[in-house]
Amino acid sequence: MWGGSIRGRITLLVTMLAVVVLVPTGLLAGSMVRHAVTDTVWHDAQRQSNAVAADVRAGRLDGTITPTVAGITLVQVVAPDDRILAASPDARGLPPLTSVWPRPDNPQMNVRACPPGGNPCLDLSALRVHPAADSPVIYAGRPAGGPSSQGMFDWLFAAEVLGLVLLTAWGAWKIAGRTLRPVEDIRAELASINVVHQGNRVAEPPGHDEIARLARTVNNTLIRIEDAKLATEEALQRQRQFAADASHELRTPLAGLRAQLEEARLHPSETDLPAVLQQTLHDVDRLETIVTDLLLLARVGANPSGERRPVDLASLAEDQAARRLEAVEISMTLEAGLTVMGSRTHLSRLVANLLDNAVRHARHAVRVRVYRAGTSGELSVSDDGAGIKPADRERVFERFTRLDTARSRDRGGSGLGLAIAREIAVAHKGVLWVEDAPEGGARFVVRLPLAAPDGLAGGGPDQGRSQPAEPLADGASAARTQRDHQGGTGLDGREAPGADRSDGSREAGRGRQRIQRSVECPAS
Repeated sequence: MWGGSIRGRITLLVTMLAVVVLVPTGLLAGSMVRHAVTDTVWHDAQRQSNAVAADVRAGRLDGTITPTVAGITLVQVVAPDDRILAASPDARGLPPLTSVWPRPDNPQMNVRACPPGGNPCLDLSALRVHPAADSPVIYAGRPAGGPSSQGMFDWLFAAEVLGLVLLTAWGAWKIAGRTLRPVEDIRAELASINVVHQGNRVAEPPGHDEIARLARTVNNTLIRIEDAKLATEEALQRQRQFAADASHELRTPLAGLRAQLEEARLHPSETDLPAVLQQTLHDVDRLETIVTDLLLLARVGANPSGERRPVDLASLAEDQAARRLEAVEISMTLEAGLTVMGSRTHLSRLVANLLDNAVRHARHAVRVRVYRAGTSGELSVSDDGAGIKPADRERVFERFTRLDTARSRDRGGSGLGLAIAREIAVAHKGVLWVEDAPEGGARFVVRLPLAAPDGLAGGGPDQGRSQPAEPLADGASAARTQRDHQGGTGLDGREAPGADRSDGSREAGRGRQRIQRSVECPAS
């Protein structure tokens, strides 16, 4: 118990310290008490001997001496030839109490005389009456404490020291137990926490001492463990759902391929071979698109840092818009000089996916904007299509998510484009969200940290602009965010002052597409 318990070890340590302190202290105190008693006896003996010496000098001494100091019972007046000239009743008939004879230059001495034969020792004061050679000597004193009384004194002191040591040990045991009781409570509560009761927490004692800080640290650790467990469960659930969706997405074109090829093999004469080959190539293209997107998602997730080079957002948006061949008008408002650090390949894919999504769902027009937002750069792609319900604005970034027919991916998407776009944005320390577009459709906004002048990425994407708000109780999207007025848009989608500082525009026709471009130059 003592060796395996902190409480026991504390008690043992305090007890040992008490022994180390109290035993020498007791011995010293006993010695001081004994010396004090002896000094008191000698002082009384000196008073008695001085009183008798005064009587001797005055010639008032007879054969019997009556002691006048309490406790001094032995008094003798001894001549130089050892004759007893006078004595107290207790000293009458005794030989001289000691053989010590004070010299003229030291007329008074304190002595302890121990006569032979085992008789008790005597504490005496020896006083020479006058310096003459025939001066008598006065002995006054009392028996010293014998072995029995001395032993009793030592036993009493030992008992007192032992009692103090035991009292100290008991107090240390109680105080340590009271101090460590919260630790035991924390241990017991931790032992009761399991998978069923994982939400339990340990009681936090009041105050700011070590025990209170330990309890708070334990609770914070439990919260992190629970959050990690929930995140792991969500990740596993997403992985299972992703595997199920991916298998379904791959199974559909594979089943179509198999059916067409079996039909052509069973009925070769009735088969339109060019049409079968065309459909087969279409299904293969769809399979290739899905597999390519899955591989890209895996690469971005496995290596989020990737290559890091300066990438101009305006140039990136212009290059991707120029590749569109659809009959949709694309208008661009680009602020020059906004450079981010990242992979141009991945960022191009991000912009391309947003443009593909906007073109696919737009009725007539798509709008692309690049502008500064504090220490970040923002790129927005909006369309005039059906829009996205607030409740679905986070779901659209999930893999293989199906919405209603107005924004269905059956019009050419693989169901992975927006998931890839968000994964790339997060890998570049950015954010991507969707909100209502001024044109009435959906507006996708990606925010990325701008590169510092030395080529390193500047502040995070949340510096200078607030994060998109958390989901509201009525299902409003987390994408809604408070906008600043540095060339951005307000909550109602209207342009903020200074947003359209264009220095010219041009139209470039490519197929049936029309691109309108205006460049915003930063103020000097």
